[in-house]
Amino acid sequence: MIPKWNAAGLIPPIRPSQPGHSPDRSPYTVSIDVLVDYFSFSEKRIEILYGLLLYRKELYEIGIIDGFQWIDGSFVEKVEEAESRDPRDVDVVTFYALPNGQTQTSLLKDHSELFNHERIKSTFLVDSYYQQLGDKLSKNQIVRISYWYSMWSHRRDGIWKGFIQVDLNQTLDYEVLKVLNSKRLKGAWS
Repeated sequence: MIPKWNAAGLIPPIRPSQPGHSPDRSPYTVSIDVLVDYFSFSEKRIEILYGLLLYRKELYEIGIIDGFQWIDGSFVEKVEEAESRDPRDVDVVTFYALPNGQTQTSLLKDHSELFNHERIKSTFLVDSYYQQLGDKLSKNQIVRISYWYSMWSHRRDGIWKGFIQVDLNQTLDYEVLKVLNSKRLKGAWS
């Protein structure tokens, strides 16, 4: 379950009423249907979630089916109240296992369009980043993971905040995409 936004319009970094050392903290792991249900309360947010699901569909189509994503940015903040604007996109780091028969080099060569940051952002409203799973952790990988965690657990003004983790799940995504598309077509956010 995703905690409610705090008074600053942020998801708290540690679940309220839990001690500071509690493992019940950010990133909060939820399924894609919980994420969509929690954040699909405006036309713009539904558009962003729809783009996220289509982006995930492209990942599945090239064989990236095992892993998870960290979800963050103004999308997980209540920017409508705090800054009087809609979120522009959703920030996503995809932690993924290489598809069978692929190397990092062959995956990038065969599917360069999916790793084109500007294309993904303009097509799906997803500010996309990637981290491969399954290799022995190198010093560089630890630095990169620490970078994401430290950047995403604070706002630019230094205030602590939480973010979300969602497993890749092709079957559930398909069902959620149908429901979300129905909301888009009906204007269910009104």
